[in-house]
Amino acid sequence: MDTIWVPDLSVHAGPRYRAIAEAVARAVAAGELAVGDRLPTHRALADALGVTVGTVTRGYAEAERRGLVSARVGSGTYVRSLQDGSGQGFSVAPAAEDGDIDFGLAFPVPMGRTPALAEALRDLAGDDAALAECLGYHPEAGLVRHRAVLARWLRDWGYGIDAGRSLICLGALHGLNMALQAVARPGETVASAGLVYPGMIAAARGLGLRHLPLASDGEGVQPYALEAACRQHAVRAVYLTPDQNNPTTEAIPEHRRDELLAVAERHDVAVIEDAVHLVAAAERPAALVDRAPERVIHITGVSKVLAGGLRVGLVQAPPRWFDDVAQALRGNCWMAPPLNAEAACRWIDSGAADELARRQRDEIGARQALAAGHFQGLAFAAQPYGFNVWLHLPEPWRADEFARACAAEGVRLKTGESFAVGRHPVPQAVRLAISAPAARERVAEGLARVRRVLERGPGRGGTTL
Repeated sequence: MDTIWVPDLSVHAGPRYRAIAEAVARAVAAGELAVGDRLPTHRALADALGVTVGTVTRGYAEAERRGLVSARVGSGTYVRSLQDGSGQGFSVAPAAEDGDIDFGLAFPVPMGRTPALAEALRDLAGDDAALAECLGYHPEAGLVRHRAVLARWLRDWGYGIDAGRSLICLGALHGLNMALQAVARPGETVASAGLVYPGMIAAARGLGLRHLPLASDGEGVQPYALEAACRQHAVRAVYLTPDQNNPTTEAIPEHRRDELLAVAERHDVAVIEDAVHLVAAAERPAALVDRAPERVIHITGVSKVLAGGLRVGLVQAPPRWFDDVAQALRGNCWMAPPLNAEAACRWIDSGAADELARRQRDEIGARQALAAGHFQGLAFAAQPYGFNVWLHLPEPWRADEFARACAAEGVRLKTGESFAVGRHPVPQAVRLAISAPAARERVAEGLARVRRVLERGPGRGGTTL
């Protein structure tokens, strides 16, 4: 709703723009502004306060940087909360209450991982040499035998990984931070799809990088958009998730992969390929790293197949960037814990990793079939191997209102807000991570609740806005 809100800036010290952001924070904390409230237009607040429109623009931007509000192109600036029912924050949410169904975060399907860990730890406990090795300091790239096992396993998935050009890191997000730090300096420009993995947004912001959103069209980032960005800006790197974008689930087809790589080659741009959602070779075109190994920094990990708690990732970098990635890793944490990599490698060597991957792929396929049935007749996107469903909402639903209505029915999901780069337009759509619930029956129940909310329409029962 529109809110007639004119803060008293006299109680805030410092620049006027910062006082506006502080006033927003105080009003939200005091309950004067509620989640979903639309702030006055820049012109209206500027006139009411006797300041310039530019001051209000800077104040709203500062409030957005702090996570207090979100600006939507063509709509306005709205109060948001990291703890609201839509679960927009880039963090692990509190455990769902009894009866609630959490489609918020894209976790691997919970299925029998503790026996595999227990067996690996028992095996390791009897191996004195391996235990001693895991307790020592090692070069930043990680133990040679660990890199060899991980590279061999990834080659079985169809990725052309070279152990000698790879480094073990603390999960794929850590690898992404190291890659960005290696190829770009604070103030320089990187690019990605306009709706992208929030970890990329956080990493670019944390490193002080300028982050450009690129247009997509259902087949991933458009080559002309990357070309235009490179001509207008000194783009240092482009971040791509070719097998399934998060949140839109778009997969980049073969011809476009070559077109994007050609643009990157013309403008000498590093390509960071995120393949943390491992996809078998039979279900995707050849990876970017296999098409342009001297141009692509490839990042993956075991979180989405084995377990996120292991925090084991792998970065393969071309020779021109390898030393910079290694230096970034060394300066950040010296080395990834060998004990974690040892556990992951023992899962791989025992065959447990492949069995978990097979069972998860079968379960994901069954859950995607459930989603297709429940959302028949609606506009949605998904991959048969994907953790997520991207559901476009019919009129007159708005995404934030729909998320709160679903929360009232005990279902958590995410709108596009936390995936938007800067002020990139956010569609009226929601992401459902159907991998997270433990039981397939709970997935079916959650999908049914979402469908009921859709059919009921806004303002009819549930949350009143």
